[in-house]
Amino acid sequence: MTAIFESILPVFLLVLLGVWLRRSRLIDQELWVGLEQFGYYFLFPALLFSTLAKADFTGMRADATAVAAIGSVTLMSIAVLLAWPLLRNNGISGATFTSIFQTATRWNAFIALAIAEKLYGALGLSLTALVMALIIIPINFYNVAVLVWFGGGSRGIGLFFLRIVTNPLIIASALGILCNLAGIEVYSPVMRTIDMLASASLSLGLILVGAGLKIADALKPSAPAVLAVALKLIVMPIFMVAGSALLGIDGDALVIIGLGAAVPTAMNGYILAKQMGGDAELYAAVATIQTALSFFTIPLVLFVTGYAAAG
Repeated sequence: MTAIFESILPVFLLVLLGVWLRRSRLIDQELWVGLEQFGYYFLFPALLFSTLAKADFTGMRADATAVAAIGSVTLMSIAVLLAWPLLRNNGISGATFTSIFQTATRWNAFIALAIAEKLYGALGLSLTALVMALIIIPINFYNVAVLVWFGGGSRGIGLFFLRIVTNPLIIASALGILCNLAGIEVYSPVMRTIDMLASASLSLGLILVGAGLKIADALKPSAPAVLAVALKLIVMPIFMVAGSALLGIDGDALVIIGLGAAVPTAMNGYILAKQMGGDAELYAAVATIQTALSFFTIPLVLFVTGYAAAG
């Protein structure tokens, strides 16, 4: 357990650095928005493309991993949707429900990839990127659908599909897998440029995660916030790890799936909440609480999953 804590400590120290930099105002506050957009549209897609295009998927049991990852995310999404009538009867608005749904099903790939690399090196990075590539489309599909239906914005089918097909993470993942499976070699200078962008993504991404946290919003958590935290940090890992184990996933792949389930929610969902009529303040509070608590829950999930994977 101590080794796991020491492995993930640098990841969370970078997150804390982001918190401090944002609050210290050493950096122009307007610059953070540009950095977030640069990371979302260029750095992180470069990391996904580079990792997936060069990954060796042999021995990863991609078929079973796909069923386990997509199935678990789908079941979790259905479970949260089934809770809507009960939540509505207890005064939860549609906008609030969208943020509960988003923060319960999304996962912060910056943190997952950084921890996987610390624990398993290039293999961990490839496994995590594969799991992310498998679930990024269904996760975004489900979340955008919930925002369109329950949020306060417009319910246009065109907007729904536009959000899916223009998502830079989906595009990068699809292109990376296509190049890998089709044996397409990217022109070497172009690939080196992509690799250089990718190398900057994790450190800056973790700093941006910290910069985006809203400490004040998390000091007095509401009941919906507590529910969303429990769903993501407790229920989601149980769903994904148990489902994967039942499908015969074991070893490092099971641990990586557990890691993906245990990390806090992604910060890009906050932007969607603001743009599509969700409860952005609740999203920010939940993301902050999840990130703080995950420093303790991630090692626990990894320890239990590692024990199960070895058994």
